[in-house]
Amino acid sequence: MSSLVYKAQIYASAAHGAVGQVRKYTGEPYIVHPAEVVQILQAAGMDLPQALAAAWLHDVLEDTQVQPQDLLTVFGPVVLRLVEQLTDSEEGNRATRKRLSCERLAGANPYAKSVKLADLISNTRSIVDRDPEFARVYLKEKAALLEVLRDCSHPALWTQANELLEESLCKL
Repeated sequence: MSSLVYKAQIYASAAHGAVGQVRKYTGEPYIVHPAEVVQILQAAGMDLPQALAAAWLHDVLEDTQVQPQDLLTVFGPVVLRLVEQLTDSEEGNRATRKRLSCERLAGANPYAKSVKLADLISNTRSIVDRDPEFARVYLKEKAALLEVLRDCSHPALWTQANELLEESLCKL
C-alpha cells in the first residue's frame, strides 16, 4: 500500500470516527464502507494511489467536519478534485438532488467514475439485503446513474455494477 493510500485510510477512519458515524443497517463503524469500496477497486485492478486515496475519502466532505482545504493541504489537488467530484452537495428534494448528481458525475474524471461504481456496488449489496422497500427506489436511481458512468477508467466495474443492478431487480 502506498503511503498516500495509507494516509487516506487513517485520515478517513479518524474523520468518520470523530463524528461517530456508523453504517445505517449494521451499526458497524462507517469506515467498513470505504474499505469495501477500496477492496472492490483493487479487485478490478485499480492501482492509481490518488484514486484509491479518494476512495477512502469519498464521503468525508459530506459526512464529517473535513473541509476541502483540509484535503488540499494533506493530499493535494488531484485527490481533492476526485473527492469533490464524488461528493453529493446538491440541494432540493430527492429527485432533484439525484438528477443534479447524475449531471455532475457525467463530467467527472474516469477514475472518479470508477470509485463511484465501486461505491454503488457496495451500497447496492447493503441496501438490497437489508431494506428491500427502499431498494426499489434506490435501484431506479442507480440505473440512471450507470448510464453516465460508462466511460470509467475500469470498464469491468461498470459491468459488475450493471450485473448487480439486474440481479438485484430480479431479487426484489
